[in-house]
Amino acid sequence: MFIFIFQTIWLFIDDLAGKGLDIVIIGKFLFYLMPNLTEKVLPLTVLLSSILTFGTFAENYEFAAMKASGISLQRSMRSLIYFIVFLGGVTFYFANSVIPASEQKIYNLRRNIAKVKPAVAIAEGVFSDFEGTGMNIKVDKKYGENDRFLESVIIHKKSATNINNTVIKAKTGELKSNKDSDIIQLVLYDGHYYEDVRSKSNKGKKKHPFAKSNFENYTMNIDISGLNDVDMNEERDINTDKMKNISRLTKDIDSLKKDNIKVVKAFSKNINNRMGAFLPVTKDSVPPQEKDSLAALPVNDSIITEHKNEAQGQVTDIVKLYKDYQKIQIINSATNSSKNILNSIKGKKEELEKRYKIYNMHILSLHKKFALAFSCVILFFVGAPLGAIIRKGGLGLPMVIAIILFLTYYFIGVFAGNYAKEGNIHPILGAWLSTIIMLPLSVFLTKRATADRGLTNIGNIVDFIKGLFKKKTEVATT
Repeated sequence: MFIFIFQTIWLFIDDLAGKGLDIVIIGKFLFYLMPNLTEKVLPLTVLLSSILTFGTFAENYEFAAMKASGISLQRSMRSLIYFIVFLGGVTFYFANSVIPASEQKIYNLRRNIAKVKPAVAIAEGVFSDFEGTGMNIKVDKKYGENDRFLESVIIHKKSATNINNTVIKAKTGELKSNKDSDIIQLVLYDGHYYEDVRSKSNKGKKKHPFAKSNFENYTMNIDISGLNDVDMNEERDINTDKMKNISRLTKDIDSLKKDNIKVVKAFSKNINNRMGAFLPVTKDSVPPQEKDSLAALPVNDSIITEHKNEAQGQVTDIVKLYKDYQKIQIINSATNSSKNILNSIKGKKEELEKRYKIYNMHILSLHKKFALAFSCVILFFVGAPLGAIIRKGGLGLPMVIAIILFLTYYFIGVFAGNYAKEGNIHPILGAWLSTIIMLPLSVFLTKRATADRGLTNIGNIVDFIKGLFKKKTEVATT
């Protein structure tokens, strides 16, 4: 946990460094992060500790003494098996209750930390939004006391209709504020001002009028009451898949599935109507009074086939009824309609991909809670027999083997999770794949350790290789 906390500090150093935060806020930040680290820390801890413990036992001939006393490996592992099963239950409780709560806390705390100072809201090299002002500000560099001095400032101002119609550029800038005031002054030096003038008449809009000026000194007053009035304990009800427990995830998965099906059906119906296609007639769509008359009609397959062929012939010949210029108009109209429909499908495809990605992430988060608890048990049955087999304790070889196994387990889980989010594999498989791969390894190692056999039988491998060379020699002589 100590190692992973330091790694997390470096990941979130931009959120913590140089923002005047006291030690209590930083401690609260790290405390809320600790439950999220358990899904990485706990499997590695179980794997490493089991290898170290049983490797030390085997190295000091403790297992030999146990076997001489009639105590088998399974019996010596029994108490630890009970403990690991209990640990799996605690892990499941953490994944279902504590981690979602900590995700909510850490989200709100990071949001509030970003609002501690006005200068904090302006990041270097990217456009930063000032909430409620309609402004986007980008600076290349911040320096000086409290990052009050700015270099290469670009400001985009949006109109009431959320259209970016004003651009301001300046070589340097300065933030001036008073602790007792909710107004901050942004003073820009040596810059340019450009604004699109919105004309009310159609004739004026065609001329694209604009206003442009140069300035040496330009002062802007920005209301930062929403930035300065910050309560570190303030919480906002934001719910992502990681912030939900099993009952909420199960409910939302069902709702997301139904919503996605409704969207797909509505879009399919819209495309059918735009294409001029007809939906297939079903018995449910026929009025009740006409069902009996329809049922009484004789059905003749040859007649149906004949009518189909006639309809197809009419469709192919219908264009010939028009003049040449009308044919061109018909073909152009059909081409434009097809292009518009294809563009609509492409746009809707992106929306549906986002919808199904959210749906997949919910399923993935639901099953990860179970997989995390089960992985602790599986990795114990990997580490304990492996330690008994290699018969080596300490932090040397066992540490290397544990890290290699854990990285294999972890990266398989990461890749499977990413594939599951994009819909390339089923989300359930994405959550369980790394655990499923470790399951046969745990069974194999437990059998080898119980039979007091090594990890591999080198003699059999050598004999197999010798047999191959012997066969090749015999074939060459013949």
